[in-house]
Amino acid sequence: MTSDNTGRLTFPSHVRLTGEGLILREWTDDDLPAMAGLFDDPHIAYWTPLASPFDAAAARAYLARARQERADGLRLRLAITTDGNLPQGEILLIRTSTDDPAVSLGYTVGAAHRGRRLAARALKVMTDYAHHTIGLPRVTLGIGAENGASVAVAHAANFHLTDEPLIPVINKGRPLVLQTWAHDRT
Repeated sequence: MTSDNTGRLTFPSHVRLTGEGLILREWTDDDLPAMAGLFDDPHIAYWTPLASPFDAAAARAYLARARQERADGLRLRLAITTDGNLPQGEILLIRTSTDDPAVSLGYTVGAAHRGRRLAARALKVMTDYAHHTIGLPRVTLGIGAENGASVAVAHAANFHLTDEPLIPVINKGRPLVLQTWAHDRT
């Protein structure tokens, strides 16, 4: 991240991260059909605020919102790929405001690509970026305790459960309680 002329932190003009056998890259218009294939999934619909069904129109709206939130310095959404081309999921860096350097991360992997540790590997790469490029001492995850797959990803990426208060949220009208997991820079 860099500072703009007001001193607020902003994202670099282009982000492409590599490591763990992955290439994390910006979404493009060419990815719209792949987005619909990845995100139109009952598991993703249950645990995330993504639209369901996630069709071509939802993909266009999502990409437009992603670009606006990136320009606003609030979210960085990168496609998870193994070859730099075919998106297999997404990793997100999330800020609540441009004045607060604290970030949380999020991730999702399409059903056809699960079971290959893509989320844990992408999480390690993005965590390294947050610690060593941005310079953040801590990054967090908010995970529903019942989301066993996401808890397993957090463990695999060396995150630890914190004793921070539970976070109540409403996702598509359904109440969830999130636990905070953290990774501290060593």
